[in-house]
Amino acid sequence: MVEVRRQQLSFGEGLIAEEVSQLRDDWMAHADRLLEDEQLLSVVFEALCKRHRKSRTRGRLGVPAEIVLRLLLLKHIRNWSFAVLEREVRANLVYRDFTRVGAGKVPDAKTMGRWALALGPEVMQDLHSRVVIMACEQKVVLGRKLRLDTTVVETNIHYPTDSNLLGDGVRVLTRALKRIAALAGQQGAKLRDRSRSVKLRILEIGRVVRTKGGPNKDRLQRGYEKLLSTVGRVVGQAKRFSREITDGTKHVADILQPAALEGLQKQLDTFVPRVQQVMRQAKQRVFGGNTHVTEKLVSIFEPTTEIIRKGKASKPTEFGKLVKIQEAENQIITDYAVYDKRPSDSDLVVPALEAHQQKLGRAPHLLTGDAAFYSAKNEAAATERGVKRVCLPNRSTKSTERKRQQKKRWFRNGQKWRTGCEGRISLWKRRHGLTRCRYKRDGGMKRWVGLGGDRR
Repeated sequence: MVEVRRQQLSFGEGLIAEEVSQLRDDWMAHADRLLEDEQLLSVVFEALCKRHRKSRTRGRLGVPAEIVLRLLLLKHIRNWSFAVLEREVRANLVYRDFTRVGAGKVPDAKTMGRWALALGPEVMQDLHSRVVIMACEQKVVLGRKLRLDTTVVETNIHYPTDSNLLGDGVRVLTRALKRIAALAGQQGAKLRDRSRSVKLRILEIGRVVRTKGGPNKDRLQRGYEKLLSTVGRVVGQAKRFSREITDGTKHVADILQPAALEGLQKQLDTFVPRVQQVMRQAKQRVFGGNTHVTEKLVSIFEPTTEIIRKGKASKPTEFGKLVKIQEAENQIITDYAVYDKRPSDSDLVVPALEAHQQKLGRAPHLLTGDAAFYSAKNEAAATERGVKRVCLPNRSTKSTERKRQQKKRWFRNGQKWRTGCEGRISLWKRRHGLTRCRYKRDGGMKRWVGLGGDRR
């Protein structure tokens, strides 16, 4: 059974709160006032109630929604893992007081991970919308300014090379094949482990690539021929095992094991097409010289990861998802979005204005962004929606009048205010872990950005 709050604190917890009140960080006082909001807690409560059909009225008493929200917020503010969060809260009276755990038992890391899954991307958006409403009610945000920027949050993958991706695929398929063989015994096709052969081929390719003076093309192609041949045999064996599970050749006598066998078959059917895609793109690159394969796969575990180039000298290529952030006055983030497919920055201006008007009830007086957001169409659309000052620089203009406008004081001041977005993104990445998403799949990326990037 789920509650919104703890019903009553003990006498000892009151003493603890009094003793640690002077030891709290400054942000905790602001967060306390924010997290007392009933509507904010009700969003979390409703999400937790959906985990099981009768969570509202049946079962043992669970952790209240207030504690769940505070624990997850503390995790992302400190950029901790769930294991570190459990250890730190257990050992620190200040954290116990802030999270409202008090003298109670700290939930284990696995339980907190399940909470994070229960609070999906939609819940994150609802929480964010409620915070924006509270900022408007308290006159922290008036909606007179709007600044836009985009960044890349990388998925949790290693640097993708064709040989390493093929090695990942063989490792996953072989592990599943071994488990199937252990469950089904000697029935059907026999398992042959080719992991060692694949590992040797990958090491050989690595030595060729690192050869002084550049890799030898013929040796590299011979190495990939051997590797692709071996990987093809592993894929063929995985397909054979899957067929034998379907037709009943491989089966288990224990009535509790068929579900495990079906799960392993599903794993094979999921990863075989991904490994085949890596094989195709490796052939096109190594033997055909095509480095721009359509729908290129850079991870078999995170197949939707995109290759994004934003022109950074320190990191020219990033592997992840594009994230849009828009802010109003007082560094309040009024909207964010994680895109499944990377759009052009110039296509984000009109949706950002619509989101601003919907959430704050008015068009901004000032709209600013970097040169990637500029287009004549965007300027006209912003003016039509009531924006008085549009500070989107056009770097390639040859118009004398346009150059004169971009040197005016109000335009330069708007661009100076825009640079605050760069600092905000830098802070997110350095302190709150937005450099790399530790959650899995697209839903995990949206939860990570929603929890890790929502700072007020």
